[in-house]
Amino acid sequence: MIRLTELKLPLDHPEDALPALIAKTLGIAPTELLQHSIYKRSYDARKQKLLLVYIADVEFASAELEAKLLKQFEGQPHIRPAPDQSYHLVAHASQAPALRPVVVGFGPCGIFAALLLAQMGLNPIVLERGKPVRERTKDTWGLWRKGVLNPESNVQFGEGGAGTFSDGKLWSQIKDPRFLGRKVMTEFVKAGAPDEILLVSKPHIGTFKLVKVVENMREQIIAMGGEIRFEQRLSDVLIENGQLRGLTVQNLLDDSSYELRADHVVLAPGHSARDTFAMLHERGVFMEAKPFSVGFRIEHPQGLIDRARLGQHAGHPLLGAADYKLVHHAANGRSVYSFCMCPGGAVVAATSEEGRVVTNGMSQYSRNERNANAGIVVGITPADYPGGPLAGIAFQRTLESHAFTLGGSNYHAPGQLVGDFVAGRPSTQLGSVEPSYKPGVLMTDLASALPAYAITAMREALPVFGKKIKGFDMADAVLTGVETRTSSPLRITRGDDFQSVNVKGLYPAGEGASYAGGILSAGVDGIEVAEAVALSMTGKKGSA
Repeated sequence: MIRLTELKLPLDHPEDALPALIAKTLGIAPTELLQHSIYKRSYDARKQKLLLVYIADVEFASAELEAKLLKQFEGQPHIRPAPDQSYHLVAHASQAPALRPVVVGFGPCGIFAALLLAQMGLNPIVLERGKPVRERTKDTWGLWRKGVLNPESNVQFGEGGAGTFSDGKLWSQIKDPRFLGRKVMTEFVKAGAPDEILLVSKPHIGTFKLVKVVENMREQIIAMGGEIRFEQRLSDVLIENGQLRGLTVQNLLDDSSYELRADHVVLAPGHSARDTFAMLHERGVFMEAKPFSVGFRIEHPQGLIDRARLGQHAGHPLLGAADYKLVHHAANGRSVYSFCMCPGGAVVAATSEEGRVVTNGMSQYSRNERNANAGIVVGITPADYPGGPLAGIAFQRTLESHAFTLGGSNYHAPGQLVGDFVAGRPSTQLGSVEPSYKPGVLMTDLASALPAYAITAMREALPVFGKKIKGFDMADAVLTGVETRTSSPLRITRGDDFQSVNVKGLYPAGEGASYAGGILSAGVDGIEVAEAVALSMTGKKGSA
């Protein structure tokens, strides 16, 4: 096959326009095309006339013609051989091991680690502190509707991980020379995700669809010999002479504990497993503080964003709800940027600890809610919270506890209108934008919700963003605090063999260990770590 890129057509082009453009680009008759498939579809809105941009893979009636065309267009960057994106297992166990690999955490990274280990015949055991996804959804709604938090079953903890209650974004800027992202997407489609995610440039699934996809992937793992243990929290690790020997697990169903022998453990607990991080630090597992970001959620009418980004094409069904990505480098040296933008979605309560308020964003597959939301966050570094690897967690907790107080100490979030925030005055009532956060929003003054340097940088950035997206700094737009769980505040450092630098057999992975930043990258990391485990357990040479 030959891959063609940068194929541009008008938004409402006829169905036969793409094969005609392919034939014209190659200088051949349409009848010489055997078939074509769309690999990616995006759009270019930088000019007044919006264009669809395709990447297409093309097959021909004869191998001779393909060879001739490749020679003819040699050196042309937009006409090249289609790469082989098929995935091949790096190892396969001839029989199930006596000491099975363990995966701690069943978010995107843990799911794909377990799935790959199961596909390689290694019968993994998964420990997930939270509940199955449907039970977890009920507990999450308990916080949103009734203000009742379950610390072990919420937006952060449970089957599917934090990504379940998000926009379900499935794109990433990671380097992926082995096309492992394609493996992730293909497995999602196999488990029930829409086929469309394989071809659109910024695919997403959305919460409701993710629930069924996650359940189907769980059943696949079990069918291949894996075991999923819910409401099982890692409480301790046994390390002897730098080698992991086993785990202590707390069974939350009856509050009992048991020992689990293990010498290959994928550690994928997510970025909010603060008790796990503290335990590992106490046991001497090497970790280090790292930069992350804090800020607020901002909400606008989705129609405003659509019109500003898509102009006359706003509302077109092929384009869907518009998104955005913004960044500003403030005069005080801080970077302010949009984070986890959720078109047509909602701001959600995302705390996992009592007496704290945390916000996040979520969208369904349809993205048809009235508001757009995104985090507007400010980058911080360990210099802002000195004190060792766990200092970032203490920093987050201070902000989250203060937000709980500002919101009325009942899991309502503190909020402020953008116009009032920029002017430095408290908000007393809402304007035209109704915030979506549940249990509710208490209008107040957010000036004390973040460090002064962050407030100063954000006040400078919002009017600048308004020049980039007309109406972004509208006075009635709503800020809701606080957004603190943008990424893990620490890294559990690993070597080239994917193992902890000082504990053999422990494989830190995913967002919690700071080796991923979203569903797709977490899935890819889960695959790579599972391959490293399989190569070690089967005695295979080489690397994944």
